Amino acid sequence: MDAVDRRLIDALRTNGRASYAELARTVGLSSSAVHERVAKLESSGVIAGYRAVVDPTEIGLGVTALVGVEPGENGDDLTIAEALDRVPEVESCYAVAGAEAFIVKVRVPSVDDLHLCLGRLRGISGVARTRTTVVLATRFEMRPHLLEPDLMPAPDPSLDPAADPSADPSAGVGEKPVAT
Repeated sequence: MDAVDRRLIDALRTNGRASYAELARTVGLSSSAVHERVAKLESSGVIAGYRAVVDPTEIGLGVTALVGVEPGENGDDLTIAEALDRVPEVESCYAVAGAEAFIVKVRVPSVDDLHLCLGRLRGISGVARTRTTVVLATRFEMRPHLLEPDLMPAPDPSLDPAADPSADPSAGVGEKPVAT
């Protein structure tokens, strides 16, 4: 994989519906060369698929929760993971380090539905307990990590505390007051 492939991946992660002509303009190749490269990225498994990004609230899934799943003494991670895969409300499942073996993202229509889903999660054989964090707002999600830095947007200087010395909490600490 070279820099052109990485730029193609970045462009497709940003807009999966981009035409070969648009991609060709982005990377400076012909449409046929881009088509060939994208086909190779797909056949090699680098590009695993294309999906529509749907607003969950618009399809009636207004409650999102992150649920830590802790296995019991005899809980088998593989068996628990297979059971989690069969729970339709579980959108994502991450195997993690720590007391919890998994963190799952659950989307449901209501808090009552979340309560029922949590009961099903706790009922999975081998699960000792769950720990739930209800999401109040999603600031961003599924943001692509760009592989080529030159495609990244310029940083917002207003977010840089170094740009504003008055934002530095240590400014002036240890200095003697000046008499006026």
